[in-house]
Amino acid sequence: MEWIRPGLAALSAIQSVSAFAATAPVPPPTPADRALAAYFAAETAVIERGCLAEVGAEVGTAAEWEAVQSGRRSQLREMLGLLPWPERGDLRVTVTGQLEHDEFRVEKLHFQSLPGLYVTGNLYVPKAVSGKLPGVLYLCGHSRVVADGVSCGNKTGYQHHGAWFAQNGYVCLIIDTVQLGEIEGLHHGTYREGLWWWNSRGYTPAGVEAWNGMRALDLLASRPEVDPERLGVTGRSGGGAYSWFVAALDDRVKVAAPVAGITDLENHVVDGTVEGHCDCMFFVNTYRWDYPLLAALVAPRPLLLCNSDKDTIFPLDGVLRVHDKVRRVYSILGAAGRLGLLITEGPHEDTQDLQVPVLRWFNRWLKAEKSVVRTAAEKYFEPRDLRVFDVLPADAINTTVHERFVPVAKPMPQGLDPALQKEWRAAQADLVRSQCFGGWPLEAGPLDLKAVRTAERDGTRLRLWDFISQPGVDLRLYALSPLEAAPSNRVRLRIVGPEAWQASLAGLTGGYPAELAEERAALGAQVTPADAAAWAVLAQAVAGGAETRLWFAPRGIGLTAWSGDAAKARQIRRRFMLLGQTLDGMRVWDIRRAMAAAIELFPGAPLTLEAEGGMAVNAVYASLFASGLERLEVRGLPAGHREGPDYLNVLRIWDLPDAIEAARDRCAVVVE
Repeated sequence: MEWIRPGLAALSAIQSVSAFAATAPVPPPTPADRALAAYFAAETAVIERGCLAEVGAEVGTAAEWEAVQSGRRSQLREMLGLLPWPERGDLRVTVTGQLEHDEFRVEKLHFQSLPGLYVTGNLYVPKAVSGKLPGVLYLCGHSRVVADGVSCGNKTGYQHHGAWFAQNGYVCLIIDTVQLGEIEGLHHGTYREGLWWWNSRGYTPAGVEAWNGMRALDLLASRPEVDPERLGVTGRSGGGAYSWFVAALDDRVKVAAPVAGITDLENHVVDGTVEGHCDCMFFVNTYRWDYPLLAALVAPRPLLLCNSDKDTIFPLDGVLRVHDKVRRVYSILGAAGRLGLLITEGPHEDTQDLQVPVLRWFNRWLKAEKSVVRTAAEKYFEPRDLRVFDVLPADAINTTVHERFVPVAKPMPQGLDPALQKEWRAAQADLVRSQCFGGWPLEAGPLDLKAVRTAERDGTRLRLWDFISQPGVDLRLYALSPLEAAPSNRVRLRIVGPEAWQASLAGLTGGYPAELAEERAALGAQVTPADAAAWAVLAQAVAGGAETRLWFAPRGIGLTAWSGDAAKARQIRRRFMLLGQTLDGMRVWDIRRAMAAAIELFPGAPLTLEAEGGMAVNAVYASLFASGLERLEVRGLPAGHREGPDYLNVLRIWDLPDAIEAARDRCAVVVE
């Protein structure tokens, strides 16, 4: 399998810059690269096979689907940070101005979806109103519109949709997004800003966008011109994604037409389109969903899935796979005629070929009309004229909503006796296992330990073993023991990160350069020279002691280190995230397996686990879910999960100090 492909949109942009970019040689993938690509493909396939697998098997009637749908909606709410629902307070709708057109008016308004979370929007209302009209919520994609250095909001970039709906007899509300509104917030936490704690908090800006959309429906339904029983939602690109979330969660949406806003995990993870998307496109995948399941939650309401055939960030093959799975759901509900698929020619652009069928879809299902669409969507106003604020509000939380949108865990109740405290920690650990590490293999499987090589020097014996952490992830364990080691000798297993691995390898190769040549070659130019002095100290300590020392580097370190720069490493971590995992969460699994290997190789020997820094956090969590550990020694721990390794949702359950205390309930723990 070829190495992970970059996001296709990003690749196209790079190639258009210069001829060199199109012809520059690409370094061949390393064995570690190929193994990682195969791992991502295999994990994606597992999730894909399970997606909607119950449809046509256990689920074959509308009643059975409704039962499944209810539970899945709760999961989606949780993965968007909306379980429980935020408080649905007063919207505090404020109209700051109005624009006139011959056929409609535009109200410039803002509301607060939460106290201080301002949503700026434009409401397009036809001037010829006869009775209550259908309402459409239009959700915007990633269009940054700036005039004189001031953000006008992406609603101004999509104004032609609002005007067009109004010209055709709809009340249309267009709202800004958090990232590209008049108050510019953040969508790029893991994509660009290194805010991996978003994973630990269980936060995604997709949740904020979904909530803002649902509160926008509250506003739209309250308008005297609008029939609250005839509401629809649409949008393109990012707005297409938010249309899926809103329609999936809110039954007030009677018709949906998301445009270029969804594809499947195969495209995102295997083909690399994740690299063309910021965090707002994705839920925190706690329950390991593929995206057809999100789409199916709209059933049996009328749904038009729209895309173009040359869209590089929502590729056609993935769109068709999504449609095929959703079609089966509509079929068992007897609603096949309510599902539409629109594929037009062209790239990822807002074209008339996409716009006209969307309007016809709404006409058909919200107005029972099949009239010919004779007008075209046009922009009538300067962006600055559609701005809502002259001065931004001082109490806005838009730029920091990621700090508060998802509540952190409640602390352990005060006043519990020691036994109840231990019981509380055990219950929280169970939650951590299910909510943070749901991407672990369901079964451990055999280790399949294989001896690689053995050598002796200076009163020590070096032994190397390979074992299987999970299918497709082969790792190596290094052991240095006295030549006369007794069965009762303590075993010390050290977990090493990249820097500690280089230092450890320098010392070991001071004594065993030939035996560890493969490891040194894997580091290439980054290899630290062999350290004879460090070896002399190590050999003396081991040869004359009663302890066997083991070293272990989890996946992505040592022999399994992947090639590429920091940008590639970031996108690798995001792929793990889309699979309902995190890189460090899977390293915890690797450490558990290394502990099992050590116990199998040295049965009956007391086992100590040691690590430092971020890898020490991984060791703490491995100790919670593995047996046979006598002692845990950790150094240089971060203060908490905001600074340390990220595990999905962990800060919703507890923070690192609680995990350390839970480890103390299981073994001796030394923290330095």
